[in-house]
Amino acid sequence: MNAHVSIHDPSRAKRLKARTNTTHEALDSRIMSLEPFRDRDRYGRFLRAQWGFHREIDALYAHPVLVAHVPDLPERRRLDLIAQDIQDLGQPAPSAVTPPIFGNGPVDPAEAFGWLYVAEGSNLGAAFLLKAAAALELDETFGARHLAAHPEGRGRHWRSFVAALDALPFGDVEETRAVEGAAAAFRRVRGLVDDAFA
Repeated sequence: MNAHVSIHDPSRAKRLKARTNTTHEALDSRIMSLEPFRDRDRYGRFLRAQWGFHREIDALYAHPVLVAHVPDLPERRRLDLIAQDIQDLGQPAPSAVTPPIFGNGPVDPAEAFGWLYVAEGSNLGAAFLLKAAAALELDETFGARHLAAHPEGRGRHWRSFVAALDALPFGDVEETRAVEGAAAAFRRVRGLVDDAFA
């Protein structure tokens, strides 16, 4: 673990990163080993995994308790963009037989922010994926819409989320639940990726 990312860092976001680093790196390695940008078929499989994950958390982006802390949360939704990317590729719309993990009922804010940390962090790292998609003749307007940067820039958009995350009135118990939520989110992505490429 590098020196600037520590479980004792004053930033909650950086502590989350430190405490989920192993799980996150294992997921990244797994995804890259599957070569999701080798061709459009494999990229389509990757999109289905993305759709599955964002379907699980879509309701969080409109949850009033969470939006109170991150006012621009609703505009950060990416589920519809992923569905459009799948349609761009001429593939059938995805569907699911089980209800999403997060519905419209009460949520544990700490756990929810752990999941959102994973989703928002993936958008920060999507610049690399967007370049890979370009090799498949896909871009922010066709097939790779969900990988596009926010108009204000990826870094600034991420920092505004981090500022809200760091400002949450969480104690040690809530922070542990946030870590557990983030770890569960990484595991869920892993499961969806494995299913999509099976």
